[in-house]
This record gives sequence, structure tokens and C-alpha cells, in this order.
Amino acid sequence: MRKVYLDNGSTSYPKAPGVGEAMSDFIIHVGCNVGRGGYETAYQMGEVIYETRQQLCELFHFPEPKNVVFTPSVTYSLNYVIRGFLKPGDHVIMSSMEHNAVARPVKAMEAAGCAVSIAPCTPEGQIIPEELEKCFRENTKLVVTTHASNVCGTILDVETVSRICHERNVPYVIDSAQSAGIIPIDFTKLGLAALCVTGHKGLLGPQGIGAMLLTDEMAQAMDPVILGGTGSASHLLTMPDFMPDKFEAGTLNLPGIVGLHAALKYLKETGIEKIRELENARVDQFIGGVTKIPGVRVIGLPTSEGRVPVVSLDFQGIDNADVSFLLDSDYGIMTRCALHCAPLAHQTLGTFPEGTVRFAFGHTTTEEEVEYAVRAISDIMGDGSAASRE
Repeated sequence: MRKVYLDNGSTSYPKAPGVGEAMSDFIIHVGCNVGRGGYETAYQMGEVIYETRQQLCELFHFPEPKNVVFTPSVTYSLNYVIRGFLKPGDHVIMSSMEHNAVARPVKAMEAAGCAVSIAPCTPEGQIIPEELEKCFRENTKLVVTTHASNVCGTILDVETVSRICHERNVPYVIDSAQSAGIIPIDFTKLGLAALCVTGHKGLLGPQGIGAMLLTDEMAQAMDPVILGGTGSASHLLTMPDFMPDKFEAGTLNLPGIVGLHAALKYLKETGIEKIRELENARVDQFIGGVTKIPGVRVIGLPTSEGRVPVVSLDFQGIDNADVSFLLDSDYGIMTRCALHCAPLAHQTLGTFPEGTVRFAFGHTTTEEEVEYAVRAISDIMGDGSAASRE
């Protein structure tokens, strides 16, 4: 049976050309650590790490490579920022479209003595500026939002959120899990305090590597959440106060950084605008096809405009899990079903608790693969045989 991968919202596949080869070459032919060994190979690897920080600075229009901190994932980055910055008595705002990577650490800080407000969004997943403004208090210390929904793909108006935060002098943090490498992000223009990034989705790198980009003010205000060896200031029993060592305890994921380095090179050479154009075409083709099928409801916005290449469907008269199972078992089409680690978003979109079936398109998804997926959905809905196939 053929295989069609439409789960790029979970992780991109295939990865950028050269990623696997670069990681394999490091493991087989290099293999050293950095910041620990005083030899040429370690120094050369240190240069690759610095180049990768510079690549992220260039991509996100961020001025300071030393403030690019490598982490295991965007979830870790968000935890480092939220749990490292907030103190008991502080007030934090998040949107109603958040992934649990934001919602769970925020709720944990609520249990630790912080106050939490959830800014409601529209049933299509868009921020409501006047509702966000109502959430601010005298002790509001932080606003954290996703940039694009992992459930329905809707892009939040982060420019408006940023303006509202700046008018009140409140730091703004973005979760870019579904947007980095897919749509342009200008850290400086947005005036962000922190940008949390994953390497394995839109950046087309490997799993296990992420980053957080921090202003000097944010880095100074945050306490490190993970403590340990850094290869620097080893005479101290406390973490160094200089960047990026303050937040990079332990051995970095060097194969992951090498893979990300290769992926970022590919993105620069190809251009995220070109990739976005291709992915938008696939989204519009898919939505145009499935909206003609009775019993299929598209969640969120009606076209690719204002969304990343993520589309969720709700099926009438058949369990969504059955559809997802049949797509895989009978057609080899890989999707993700259920709540997508985002119960708040599903409540906002009106798809809680049943969830949706999510189709997430990538840089290599073809027109024929989308046509095949639409045809498969039409077959499943047309013969109504979920019960007979059980």
C-alpha cells in the first residue's frame, strides 16, 4: 500500500535535504563534545554551534547570537520562559487557542501563586483585541500566545497583540511551533521579549532540538530552571550569569544542532516564501475538494489566507477516529485525530470533546497526494461503511 504523510503538524517529513547526512557524519566522524575538550575538533564544532545561532538570528531578525539558547524542544523553551520568569503574585495572560505546551506551565504557575487570564478567541481561532485588553491588570507581568493554531492553522494577529502589550509595557512571548519556517517572523519589529522555537516542524530539522531567543532584559529577569555543568565558570556552584551559558546546563544535542544547521541552510537557499506558496496551494486544493463532500466540516478559516498549512475536519455521522483509522488502514494516509494536546483550542472551535482529524501539509506534499486524500475521504463518507469495517 502507498503511504501519504499528512501529519506535518506533528513533525515535518521528509526533513530538509542533507539533514540526515549531516547528523550521521557528525556521529560517525566527529562525535566530540564542546566546551569540555581543549582540542581542535571541539573548537570546530563550537563554530558550527555559533553559526547555527547566527542562522536563527538571520531568520528571525534577531540581533544577538549569544541570546539564542538551545533547548530540547519548544515545550522546554516555553517552560524555561514561563517558569523562569513568573513569580508568585504575578498575573499572566494566554489566549484560548493555546497548546498544552503553554497552558500546562501557565496553570502550574497558577498553582504556585500566579493569577491567570485566558483571552477568548473567535470560533475561527482569531484573537479578539478588545477581549484581550480587558484581561490586563496592574500586576500583569507576561503575555504568552501561540502564533498559529496547531488544531486549525489559524494565524493569530500577533502584531495587534504586540501593540497592546507595548502600550502597557508588558513583555510578550510567542510560541512559534507551527509558524517558524512557514511564515516570516521579525523579532525586532514585533518587539518580542522571547520567541520559543522548535527545530523539527517548519524548520525541517530533526526532533530533539529547539531554541529560545531572549532580549537582554528577559534573560536577566529569568531564573534558570535546569542547573548543572556548562563547561564555563566551573569554579562556581551557581550557574553563570552570562549568556547563553546561564540557560544551557548539560551537554547540548550536538547531532540535533548539526541537523538544524543543515535544515536552516536549505530554508535560506529555497526561501520560505516559495515553500509557503506551495503549501498554500495544497491547502486551497484540499479545502476546495473536501467542502464538496456531504458530512464534512472544515474547522477554522475557509481558505489558506490567514492560516498555516494545517486543516482540521469534523465528520458528521461517523466517528472522527474511525475516519482517521480508515484513512491509514485502507489508504495509507497518515493524519492525527482527537484533541491534539490543545483542549482550550478545541473548546474555542466548538470541537471539544470529540476533537477533529487534522491534515497538515508539507514542503513536498504533491497535488496528486492531495487529490488522493480527497478521493479517500469521499469514498469513506460515500459508502458509510465505518460500521461494516469494524
